[in-house]
Amino acid sequence: MLTAADRVGQGDAGGGNAVADDAGFSARQNEVIEVALRLLVEGGDKALTTSALARAANCSKESLYKWFGDRDGLLAAIVTHQASRVRIIDTAALPKTREQFGAALRLFAEDLLTVLLSDTSLALNRMCVAAVRGEAPGVGAVLLERGKRRIEERARRLLEAGKAGGYVRFEDARAAYRTLYGLIIGDLHINALLGDQAAVSSLSIGGHAREAVAQFLTLYAPAGAGPKIQS
Repeated sequence: MLTAADRVGQGDAGGGNAVADDAGFSARQNEVIEVALRLLVEGGDKALTTSALARAANCSKESLYKWFGDRDGLLAAIVTHQASRVRIIDTAALPKTREQFGAALRLFAEDLLTVLLSDTSLALNRMCVAAVRGEAPGVGAVLLERGKRRIEERARRLLEAGKAGGYVRFEDARAAYRTLYGLIIGDLHINALLGDQAAVSSLSIGGHAREAVAQFLTLYAPAGAGPKIQS
């Protein structure tokens, strides 16, 4: 059984019509961001200082300022980097059949679960929640703008392609996305944030994604739809 713990940190495999979004970072910048994520997971918000990151990533503070600006810029880069792990559909390769559409939705669901339930994303979310009542409320805004909203924008583009192809029917793409998101995530994310390890360790990413997508396709099936999309 493929669990969330098994998939976290894996590379982008399969999904010929899906591409990873490198968010415009260089290979070296991505390496530094990965180090920053490790510091955040291992030591929390207080461990993520410019000095500590420069030492751990074997680079100068000047390089960090050049690449990311201030600490808020670094956090924005981290969030963007995490959001880019939810693979996107190449505009030139949007699904052209119902089967491709179903497969693209399942890929999105698997990536979303993998990213949101990873140790790094959970650490980022916990930091943002703590910052809301602290001195850096802007951190939450960064997570919303660079993370949650960018992922939603990509997913809505996929849903609109499905609507145009006649594979699903809805009036409001935002409402349809909220339904899809709810079916995929449910209370898994909040339980993981609260430390419920069983919620993650016992989860089959692939199985949960297939079930969520099957439910979504049933709810939004167009009138007179043909045979059910294989899930």
